[in-house]
Amino acid sequence: MSVIGQDIPMERPDADGRAALLVPIASVKEDVLLTIRRGAAIVGFANHDRTVTVYFESNRFDDPALAKWEHKARKAYDRLIDNAPTVSKLTTSPANFEQIGYINGKGITIRHMDSLKRWLTYSEAMETCPATDIIPRTVIAKPESVKV
Repeated sequence: MSVIGQDIPMERPDADGRAALLVPIASVKEDVLLTIRRGAAIVGFANHDRTVTVYFESNRFDDPALAKWEHKARKAYDRLIDNAPTVSKLTTSPANFEQIGYINGKGITIRHMDSLKRWLTYSEAMETCPATDIIPRTVIAKPESVKV
């Protein structure tokens, strides 16, 4: 049984809109895990046809800027709100996921940290787990270019 709340955001959010944070349920089918990959941060929204559209980031290329789960979640959220072309997107049954919180332009709110920890433990990625359930958005300053 899916554990997605009735307050899951409907339709793609705008630039500062709210998207759901999701994790696969414990009994998720292996084909979903092959697509999403273990340890991924997953964000999404509900569709009117009773499916969910999810964007995910698993840091397949080991980018150091995506080492933490919350950074992966922010990357997936940015793709979602920009409707960016990506292979890291899936429309599927909500029965595959559990909603654990929300993400928006201001930050991340995790309401079910135990479920996130279950997912990250299963994924052997607990070192990426956030320390708190409220994570404000931080902007990492880009180094200034040096003029020659």
